[in-house]
Amino acid sequence: MSDQVDHFIGGVPVAEGATFTVYDPVTGSAVREVREADRAVVDRAVTAARTALPGWAALPVAARAAWMRRLADAIEERFEDLVAAEIADTGKSVVQARTLDIPRGAANFRSFAEIAAQHPENAFHLTDVLSYTVRRPLGVVAVIVPWNLPFLLATWKLGPALVAGNTVVVKPSEHTPGSMAVLAEIAASIGLPPGVLNVVHGFGAGSTGEFLVEHPGVDAVTFTGESRTGSAIMKAVADRVKPVSFELGGKNAGLVFADADLDAAVEGSVRSVFTNGGQVCLCTERLYVQRPVFEEFTERLSRRAGQLRFGRPSDPDATMMPMISAEHRDKVLSYYELAAREGAEIRTGGGVPTFGDDRDGGYYVEPTVLTGLPHDSRVNREEIFGPVCHIAPFDTEAEAVALANDSEYGLAATVWTSGLSRAHRVAQSLEAGLVWVNTWYLRDLRTPFGGVKLSGIGREGGTRSLDFYSEPTTITIKLEPEHD
Repeated sequence: MSDQVDHFIGGVPVAEGATFTVYDPVTGSAVREVREADRAVVDRAVTAARTALPGWAALPVAARAAWMRRLADAIEERFEDLVAAEIADTGKSVVQARTLDIPRGAANFRSFAEIAAQHPENAFHLTDVLSYTVRRPLGVVAVIVPWNLPFLLATWKLGPALVAGNTVVVKPSEHTPGSMAVLAEIAASIGLPPGVLNVVHGFGAGSTGEFLVEHPGVDAVTFTGESRTGSAIMKAVADRVKPVSFELGGKNAGLVFADADLDAAVEGSVRSVFTNGGQVCLCTERLYVQRPVFEEFTERLSRRAGQLRFGRPSDPDATMMPMISAEHRDKVLSYYELAAREGAEIRTGGGVPTFGDDRDGGYYVEPTVLTGLPHDSRVNREEIFGPVCHIAPFDTEAEAVALANDSEYGLAATVWTSGLSRAHRVAQSLEAGLVWVNTWYLRDLRTPFGGVKLSGIGREGGTRSLDFYSEPTTITIKLEPEHD
């Protein structure tokens, strides 16, 4: 893709608005210039989506599903372009981009095409009354996606929104515009009807994001990101009572019982804490370990964290990536400093790595393991969104569940145990939208995804996504009795 990223509206690029710079997290150097959409550009995008809506919504579900499959096929044809765009914006490893981010994007379109094509409607026949439901799209949907898994999370929303008959205006994060710009090119190349998919770039408050969610022509908003931003969006759409679907932050807990397979628990926790540099809403930031294995687990996890390899994205052995921006790096480092002030024992990490090359200008922090903080410390209460966890001991199952649930967040949790009854009992006791037992990040796209408390509103995945992106209408017909 080019060094200049434009908007995509009504099926064509739109080079309007001031520009801002996107930086490479690996080196801190400028990557590309991006257009910022003002109110007029946002209005143009919403108008294009609304113009395309009647024709797109009128298509049979099977026809829209066929378009989703074409998008998936074209994604695979542009696979390496999407990998390159994702790496340039995020600094993540080529291995992750090739095995997770881009393949899951194609899978999201295919999966929702199949789910929609097989999704039945309800019908009830009672003597002389027939009641049945039909679904219609919400209309124009604003899709606002974050920077940590930009392509994967965008397609997770676009697939069900489009196959349900909506048209969309997507605002990617200002840090990661690249993969959505490539997807716009893909949509144009396969002839997706103009205005069905529109992309505008810019910032949040006081900029493109705010203009989009407040626009009277937008019928619903789906957002993944910070809880604080979700709250601001709710306030912005309250007067028009627009439907919202939010997947927000997390301060996720992991419980390790003394009967767990410690090898699996350590390796699983390495993944759940440090994957994507800890920049995944599902990552574990609080670990509670039963006292008999606390020291062994902590020592082993700390040692493994110190062995994680910093490398360039092209390095197949790299296991650590930079933070997304200088601002986010500084935020994570401020929590490292806060942990020290609050009295934490830093078992490993706590600083910034040095490389002696251009990566010293990038946004790296060390993977960090902490112990010794009180449960009510800020480090244990606030989402950090970096490669860090705090480990604390517990004695009883009830204590572990109480510690895990004592949080304003409730997105995900992990449980490590060899006891089948305990696994079921504890998992059902945790206040979280997703609970993994003896694993992490294992997903079936048909299952519900979302959180409770400050971690979100609603569920996505499978038919739940279709339920959000469409409205049911119940039709009841009084059947006249048969006359000879």
